[in-house]
Amino acid sequence: MSHQTPTSSSAASPSPAVISLRLLEALFGTDGGGKVSVRLWDGTLWPDERPRSATLVLRHPGALRAMFTDGSELSLSEAYLYDDFDIEGDIESVFSLADAVAARTSGWRKKMGIFAELRRLPAAPRRAAGRRGRARLHGRAHSVERDREAVRYHYNVSNDFYKLFLDSRMVYSCAYFETPETDLDSAQVRKMDLVCRKLRLRPGQRLLDVGCGWGGLVMHAAREYGVDATGITLSQPQVDLALSRIAEAGLAGRCRVEVRDYREVDPARKYDAIVSVGMFEHVGDAMLPAYFRKAAALLAHGGVFMNHGIASRATDPVGHGPSFSDTYVFPDGQTLPINVPLRAAEEAGFEVRDVESLREHYALTLRHWVRRLEARHEEALKYVDEPTYRVWRLYMAGSADGFRTRRLNVYQALLAFPGKDGASGLPLTRADWYASR
Repeated sequence: MSHQTPTSSSAASPSPAVISLRLLEALFGTDGGGKVSVRLWDGTLWPDERPRSATLVLRHPGALRAMFTDGSELSLSEAYLYDDFDIEGDIESVFSLADAVAARTSGWRKKMGIFAELRRLPAAPRRAAGRRGRARLHGRAHSVERDREAVRYHYNVSNDFYKLFLDSRMVYSCAYFETPETDLDSAQVRKMDLVCRKLRLRPGQRLLDVGCGWGGLVMHAAREYGVDATGITLSQPQVDLALSRIAEAGLAGRCRVEVRDYREVDPARKYDAIVSVGMFEHVGDAMLPAYFRKAAALLAHGGVFMNHGIASRATDPVGHGPSFSDTYVFPDGQTLPINVPLRAAEEAGFEVRDVESLREHYALTLRHWVRRLEARHEEALKYVDEPTYRVWRLYMAGSADGFRTRRLNVYQALLAFPGKDGASGLPLTRADWYASR
């Protein structure tokens, strides 16, 4: 049915459906940006019955009130997590509405008018709390123990859950695509090869992987490049699965994975190369000097460190209040403009040799993950509850949109630790990175 269907019982007391339709036009414009439609709890479609990329499904008459009254990203996210509304179709396309809502609600008069309309809707039904709940960390931010809590909150959900949407090697970071049509497994192998080539790994060298996840990179580096590889993580389930996979591959003598904080690695053990892929976001601005000093202390002179991590835009305003990500995804996580870690690296004695953006690659990676997770929704509910499934669907789709729109970027920074004479030991060109093996 079309949006003309609902009628108010009287001019003085419009129905929740009529109020909701007025609010939809006030918030989203007359056509929902052309990509998104809305279906009310009674089946009414807005703005019309034409098919669109995605449909917001309002579950009850108070859905818009639950979504927008508080005006925060967190309350809107929780309205989705706890099923005040659902999203059918291409969830990434829904994020394009954010700018439209911001533009149409600018100015306090508009905000007050919309708020008054929202308050005329009934309150949302009482929600059942999800099994996982909000992150509640203890102690000083970025202390070793609090960082352990943060990592456990995100990664100790279920190895089987992660298997549903990651590639066969369970690489939980940006892949590297030859073309947009490249399959995820191939793209992750290409990424691991790119990392190993940038580090210029050679047989017999010692490699440290900081934040190694389920061990995909240490196994690849040991098998394909002949190095002795050690990976560290703060997640025991990741270590358990990684060690099992290492043993099955016959690599136990050449690589290993341990539960260990980067600050706890023995500085007497020198490495020829260090890599950190997708862990840097957990370090925190205040800990950057210690992070890079530790890496420098662990490297032999002439060694190299690749720091691969997500960055924000220096020109974007800093957000205020609790965010969805800090509350449900990566507590204490922080993305910083690329200039901030590069300065800290130089202050720790590193020389910045190369910086490469893989922004488009991460958008492609995340879209693979979202599609794979959605395709196995019912199976996912064997390992997590519905709100937890929705956390991952929402954060991965939102991140894909962030990389598409340049609000997010991801950089590989190759940092050299020259000898006392200043010699880097590196070739004059990057030709070897891309030559056939």
